[in-house]
Amino acid sequence: MHPYQLLPLFTTGLVLAIWLIGLHALMLAKPAAAKGFLQKFPRNVTIGQILLGIGLGWFWLLIAPTGLGKLSALAMDLGEFNNAKGLLRILVPVSVVLVSVSIRDFLAVRALGILGLMVAAPLLGAAFLKEPSSRLLVPIFAYAMLTASLFCVGMPYLFRDAVQWVTAEPKRWTWCALAGLGYGVATLVCALAFWRGY
Repeated sequence: MHPYQLLPLFTTGLVLAIWLIGLHALMLAKPAAAKGFLQKFPRNVTIGQILLGIGLGWFWLLIAPTGLGKLSALAMDLGEFNNAKGLLRILVPVSVVLVSVSIRDFLAVRALGILGLMVAAPLLGAAFLKEPSSRLLVPIFAYAMLTASLFCVGMPYLFRDAVQWVTAEPKRWTWCALAGLGYGVATLVCALAFWRGY
């Protein structure tokens, strides 16, 4: 089994819940600062380069060669694409450098999308074939994040448009923040009540 499938649902749910609650509580407590950050985020090259490095570095660990100790712990079987691993191990670091230097427009959004694609896998692995039906809170969030991440990578301007729409009216901002906060609270309650031992 891949290490992702060995992740405890309880711990994964707690981490997801704390992240959701913290993020959306910050949106409610500091709306001006949060709006300002989100509006500047798509054009923030420095953050984009950092997120790109983290996302592609994480991907490299999935194709890492055997015999590297802890660096090989996340390596997975790619089936018919296993023969491409050697080439990918070279192309990924080269891509980090070339993309960071040459792509400036919406780099942060694209990099966030890549990171979102990477984060979804452990969430899905932790909830895979677990017993409580409330576990579906985790994969539902993961699939929503996968869908949003694909749009971030392929059509990053939609992120900018979404931010403009949400920040245009205080009510929209509040309702979106409350929705995320509510999802986080529901996840936390289910983790504490139903997911212990899973």
